[in-house]
Parts: sequence; C-alpha cells; structure tokens
Amino acid sequence: MKTAITTLFLMLFTLLAAAQQGRIDIEQDPQISQLLQLYKTANSEANFYTIQVGFGSFEKAQKLKSDAAIDFPGWYSKIIFDSPTYRVHVGRFPTKLEAERQFIEVRKKYPESLILTPEKKPR
Repeated sequence: MKTAITTLFLMLFTLLAAAQQGRIDIEQDPQISQLLQLYKTANSEANFYTIQVGFGSFEKAQKLKSDAAIDFPGWYSKIIFDSPTYRVHVGRFPTKLEAERQFIEVRKKYPESLILTPEKKPR
C-alpha cells in the first residue's frame, strides 16, 4: 500500500516537473501605438458638456464620485480641484441636448447638480 502511494506521488511530481512553460509574443504594428496616442490627445482636447454633481472637501468629492459611478455606471467621472473646493463632474456629452436629457435623470439623484458648458479654446 505504501509503495502504491509513493509511486502515485512520484508520478504526479514527475508530471508537474515536466510541465511546459508557455510564452506569448505579440507583434503589433507601431502605428497602432501612434493612433492610440492621437486618439487620447484628440479626446482630451475635445469639448464636451459635463454635469457637476456636487462639490466640497476631497473626502466628500471621493464619496460623490464613487456614488455617481454606482448610480451612472459607464459614465466618465472626474474630480476637479478648483480652489478651495473639489468638484465632481460626470459624463461627456457632445451636444447640449444630450446633456440636458441626462441632466433630468442626474437631477433626481443629485438636486444640487448643474450642466457645465465646454470651454472655448482660443485658436
């Protein structure tokens, strides 16, 4: 009985020791990285309407942001420091109409919220 258990143990150990190590190499066109960087730059400079759900101390802003992420999953959210308070912005809406439609729902949960228009950048 001991020899059978020992043999079984040695067989399992041998199988585990002989297991192959995998390696994956991904070849990616270098233009994909450039395209991704261009997309990030264009998206960060784009003007979107956003909704401010509240403001206050950093702790309050963190709580607001996490609550908004639960209430509106998948929406962009960000904490902005505007001295002396932290402001929580949610959503990125390309048109005012879309922002106003979503604002109706946000206002039910956050009555102090307001729509922020995109800043005009000088050319």
